[in-house]
Amino acid sequence: SSVMNISEHLSCPLGFGHYNAVDICILETVVIVLLTFLIIAGNLTVIFVFHCAPLLHHYTTSYFIQTMAYADLFVGVSCLVPTLSLLHYSTGVHESLTCQVFGYIISVLKSVSMACLACISVDRYLAITKPLSYNQLVTPCRLRICISLIWIYSCLIFLPSFFGWGKPGYHGDIFEWCATSWLTNAYFTGFIVCLLYAPAAFVICFTYFHIFKICRQHTKEISDRRARFPNHEGDAAGETGHGPDRRYAMVLFRITSVFYVLWLPYIMYFLLESSRVLENPALSFLTTWLAISNSFCNCVIYSLSNSVFRLGLRRLSETICSSCMCSKDRNVRDPKPRKRANSCSI
Repeated sequence: SSVMNISEHLSCPLGFGHYNAVDICILETVVIVLLTFLIIAGNLTVIFVFHCAPLLHHYTTSYFIQTMAYADLFVGVSCLVPTLSLLHYSTGVHESLTCQVFGYIISVLKSVSMACLACISVDRYLAITKPLSYNQLVTPCRLRICISLIWIYSCLIFLPSFFGWGKPGYHGDIFEWCATSWLTNAYFTGFIVCLLYAPAAFVICFTYFHIFKICRQHTKEISDRRARFPNHEGDAAGETGHGPDRRYAMVLFRITSVFYVLWLPYIMYFLLESSRVLENPALSFLTTWLAISNSFCNCVIYSLSNSVFRLGLRRLSETICSSCMCSKDRNVRDPKPRKRANSCSI
């Protein structure tokens, strides 16, 4: 039959063994369930803070950050599929179709994140190299068009995997069919690397190299002017020219760096397996879910690095707490009617 008992076709990728009462992989299930919860909770927080903090909308990159947050949120929701597959004996859906659709969705969503990071680096590059014409070059309409193209491109680039040209890149296979019947293809892997991984990495390296080069030159010029004219009033104005842009570029550079640090082992294993050089279920599982964990890391980095985001998060928390306190007070006594506060007016 097409629907088989999970004990007949499920093997634990890490070889940790099965739980005695129900035939599930203990460590693998814990890892996936924990990551699923963290990814969904973290990105919901980012989305609410961006929705409720008007100051964050002053940055044009907020469009891309929010797009990444939605993509990462969908990654967390998609991770419910392997979670349910580990916790239940049958899905009622053909395993090959479930595996293909899940692998395609995860690949598309992470492609969106990678393309958004490349667009963010270009945005910061234009903000620093062309500050006078930046507002004419980067408009909300163009940003929306760019985000739409990112989604369309990401959906199209992985479509050949449905026509038998290889695996889109998902490893750590919970489904046996994914591991044994759906094999990677060196040509398809090269296709993905040439049209997605390599261009995104090149754009990011090029833009951030020039961003920090310009900022370093600007800092050196300010230091020289201060040395020549200690009491010159224009120093403060000159210093604030690239100051906020540089600090914000550093925040985004941290996000980009963590993204590639977590995804580099996955990409390397993807290349090695496609070339039939290496095939290890445990290594496949670890590299895959290490890369997927990046969907949670973005919100952590942003909350730790951006003061405006921290302010919005604190005010959102205060609003939620005050709403809870008000509801409790109403249950105790009937207070005088007062004007209802907007929960997003932070």
